[in-house]
Amino acid sequence: MKEKINEIYNQIQNKYESVLSEQATSCSQAYRMKAEEPDILRSCFAIDRDRILYSGAYRRYHGKTQVFSFTNLFDEEMTNRNLHIAYVSQISRTIGKYLGLNLELIEAIALGHDLGHCPFGHDGEMALSKCCAQHGIGHFHHNIESLHIVDHISNKGKGLNLTFQVRDGIISHDGEVHNTQLRPQADKQEVDIESYISRKKAGEKASWMPATLEGCVVRITDTIAYIGQDIEDAIRYNILKREDLPKDCTDYLGSRNSQIIDTLVKSVIVNSFEKDYIAFDDETSEYLLKLKKFNYARIYTDDNVKKSNQIIYRTMGILFDKYLEDLETDNRESKIFGHFLNYKESDYSERFSPAEQVRDFIATMTDRYFNQEIKDYLVPWKW
Repeated sequence: MKEKINEIYNQIQNKYESVLSEQATSCSQAYRMKAEEPDILRSCFAIDRDRILYSGAYRRYHGKTQVFSFTNLFDEEMTNRNLHIAYVSQISRTIGKYLGLNLELIEAIALGHDLGHCPFGHDGEMALSKCCAQHGIGHFHHNIESLHIVDHISNKGKGLNLTFQVRDGIISHDGEVHNTQLRPQADKQEVDIESYISRKKAGEKASWMPATLEGCVVRITDTIAYIGQDIEDAIRYNILKREDLPKDCTDYLGSRNSQIIDTLVKSVIVNSFEKDYIAFDDETSEYLLKLKKFNYARIYTDDNVKKSNQIIYRTMGILFDKYLEDLETDNRESKIFGHFLNYKESDYSERFSPAEQVRDFIATMTDRYFNQEIKDYLVPWKW
């Protein structure tokens, strides 16, 4: 049986690799920090995909905000983090298929790229970052936390031992930065990742590209997946009307999410085919940037969103201080023990400071869990 399975695997894998482009990342290039025995049915990147897919952090995606905090509590059709991940995975695999790239690597990166998002999306991220900086552990960035989760939090704190290429793709995504062209930094090493983390936590701006074309595809797709969907959610939330969108952008990109995705995907495929970079054409990039600026002005800084931000900032600081006090007083009744530290091996607690443990606990929370914790703390129910 084992010999036959190996024969089938090698035959299928050779056929799969034979159709990859010259620029694609071969499964044979994959490597891990800790060497493992080969799997009888899956490539290294397929193993990484499955480890992410079955992790607790992945299961919590469905309970985390994409843009509009608290809306999922009363409207479950509003986009959550889980839907965004599904969109990024689907769109990036479509692009990767036409460019002849490694779809297993693309999918693994796509599924893991947002694992480190804390409750309430980017608003929660800014609030948590402020707490982290105040307690001397550096700024919080969800892409860095995503890597931290797969390296040091998942699997009882032992990590998932993912390949370098997947780990690099996870930490190298940045949907906030606008790039017309993404050219991979193929010579990156582990020391480069460590240096990047140190600089970002210190508040520096760091120019940073993925090591693979597959990582570049996921990074550019992150924007493709959210730009139009955020507009659809804003219209549903009565923040926008479709006619409010800039006409030159809608004439070129389309006025609906499906049209915007179609335009952007085609631009990436045409301008990246048989190239050693991933890119939009200049005109598409120009209109995309204009639409990003529109979204920022009309959606992300809307008065209703700002009101939510005030609540998030205030409660984030309250919970951070509470859990830090619970650790200092060894309050074993606290959820940080019962729902987090008690499920970690001792190496985790020995390696990371109390403030870092609080950061990690909060970062793993869903919106609903965070809300319940703040209610239980501020308005404790006693029978």
